[in-house]
Amino acid sequence: MFIRLIERSLVYPRPSRERGDWRPRWLRPQNVWFRSSDNTKLHGWYVPNPEARRLIVYSHGNGEHVADQANLVFRLQAHLQATVFVYDYRGYGRSRGVPSERGCVADGLAAQRWLAEREGVELDDIVVMGRSIGGGVAVAMAAEQGARALVLENTFSKMTDVAARLYPFLPVRIVMRNRYNSMKRIKKYEGPTFQCHSTHDEIVSYDLARRLHEAIPGRMKQFYEIAYARHNDNPPPTYYAELGEFLNRVDDQSRTLPARLRPRKRQLVS
Repeated sequence: MFIRLIERSLVYPRPSRERGDWRPRWLRPQNVWFRSSDNTKLHGWYVPNPEARRLIVYSHGNGEHVADQANLVFRLQAHLQATVFVYDYRGYGRSRGVPSERGCVADGLAAQRWLAEREGVELDDIVVMGRSIGGGVAVAMAAEQGARALVLENTFSKMTDVAARLYPFLPVRIVMRNRYNSMKRIKKYEGPTFQCHSTHDEIVSYDLARRLHEAIPGRMKQFYEIAYARHNDNPPPTYYAELGEFLNRVDDQSRTLPARLRPRKRQLVS
């Protein structure tokens, strides 16, 4: 029982609601309230881009909440020409409830459904993106509901692999309830996957990311290495350029985009 209490605090170190900027005027996010499958009330930010070429639902790390994501959302809008929906898992930020693996995965699935309904597109028209534990949620989302592309940042093969490295003196593989077994879940997703990882990640070892990448069954996959960076360092601009090129190739090879997301043809000026 004691180990499981410790597990919750380590797996879900929820930041204070008072942290971060909940009203970034320069971004002007729209506050959204929606429900998970068990009726848990969740909160997120919907940030439309009038020039959007793609839709992204973003699952953040375990030590963050929505109010920490303003700069990230801006980068996704600017570099990837995206409309973005970032949300909080249950128990995070303004979302209700208590976090667990089953609950957080259900919340991610609900966020993807909300964005699809809001935009009038199919679930697999949406780019599913996640960082760290959010990568574990994102893999489950893509496996269950499909995705236009799956984007993983500094995430792991299985949560138990990470815990066993960090706490070798504890029987984590036996007692942990929050396992986030992406190695198993990824087998159900054969779509495009872009994965990045920091070479000096002190939380999720680089080799665990490579292990997950090797397990990805889809033929269209790419691994982007961020040299010398640590787990919570921001990716460099070259990362977004590479990711943008990958998503453009996905668009070129996939079925037709919804009309409002298609690139506009440039008019020649005589």
